[in-house]
Amino acid sequence: MKNDSNDDYDPHEHRDVKKPTNNWQTMVHFLKASVGTGVLAMPNAFAHAGYLNGSISTVILGCIALYCLHILLGSMYILCKRKRVPYISYSECMEIGLKEGPPIFQCLIPLATPIVDGFLAFYHYGICCIYVVFMASNIKQVVDHNLIVWPVRTHMCFLVIPLLLIFSIRNLKLLAPFCAAANILLLFGLSIVMYYICTELPPLSEREMLVDIRQMPVFFGTVLFALEAVGVILAIEENMATPKSYVTPCGIMNWGMAIVLTLYATIGFFGYWRYGNEVLGSVTLNIPQTDILPQCVKILFAVTTYISYALQGYVAANIIWNKYLIKHFPDESKHTRYELIMRAVIVILTFLAAVAIPDLGLFLSLVGALCLSILGLMCPALLQICIQYEQGYGRLKYKLVINILLFMFGAFGGFVGTFVSVEEIIDTYACNKAEI
Repeated sequence: MKNDSNDDYDPHEHRDVKKPTNNWQTMVHFLKASVGTGVLAMPNAFAHAGYLNGSISTVILGCIALYCLHILLGSMYILCKRKRVPYISYSECMEIGLKEGPPIFQCLIPLATPIVDGFLAFYHYGICCIYVVFMASNIKQVVDHNLIVWPVRTHMCFLVIPLLLIFSIRNLKLLAPFCAAANILLLFGLSIVMYYICTELPPLSEREMLVDIRQMPVFFGTVLFALEAVGVILAIEENMATPKSYVTPCGIMNWGMAIVLTLYATIGFFGYWRYGNEVLGSVTLNIPQTDILPQCVKILFAVTTYISYALQGYVAANIIWNKYLIKHFPDESKHTRYELIMRAVIVILTFLAAVAIPDLGLFLSLVGALCLSILGLMCPALLQICIQYEQGYGRLKYKLVINILLFMFGAFGGFVGTFVSVEEIIDTYACNKAEI
């Protein structure tokens, strides 16, 4: 039986990060990774849950997501101690964990690395695609009103060069000042949104505390999609100067998630209170479109999304380059050049996907719900089951019970999110076909 507590090897002390981020920079990255365009969909999510159910369920889902991140990082730390290495990637941890786990899981070993890496890279690539659509759509609405009416694809073309520039930043430390500025702009933009939301609030009695439970899948899918950013959160921890500050009870991750949940619940509650069932997919679409402040909001969110593009794309680029491509280029003097070329290719591919399918949201919500249920809920639970196999699961095997429940919850969430996304795709395309 392995006893990790008696091993004096500390993986954190042996990490060699070229440009580590301090705690303040880490908090900035965490908030930027966790608070994105999903916050604007929270009022619509509350419309599918009710203001009381929505508030409580948002906190519960947030706590579950946070707990899974803690057990994931904790499991990765234990495996690093056992192998006496400073860092092991998520996919490598799953493979090693399955080897040390119950024999029934041995058949999953060959699938661990490609599944985890594949889902992580594809999910964050997909996020970048939808960001291109989101930025172009917001800019188009402002330009259409004030200058000239152009197709949304034309605005996407103008975004390519700026995206190439910011995506050429290859480490998180250099991105920190941009993320700090983006957080300030995001806060300012959300303040303007809240100003419009909180004017002329109707009586709260006109809104539903609880709604039909059959509407809950939409709420679940939206909140899970908005809260989870497991790939970026792991990348942030990997690049820290003091990783222990990330996971302590009063650490960065707990404080960051508390801020995020408060913001999400507040926007969702007041947005639903103001607009009720008339709230749209993004609450910015409900506020007056001709006023100067809402137009400023659209530009602010386009800028913050532009910065988030580099942060989300970092995960996909890191996996593709460091795990699969770099080994094919033995000449280290050319690594920077080839990595920049690879990053440029990613930008072009996100642009082409956005141009080809401007309504990527329907398809990416399907992939996102599946990816996040697997990466954020099911895999952490399975990983802890495996690494605790030889040590035992505690009194009454409570750790095993908790992780089985988490795994089942993740499987249920993935099924529900997939079902709802497919249903929306069918409904949307059926409507489009009927119009034609």
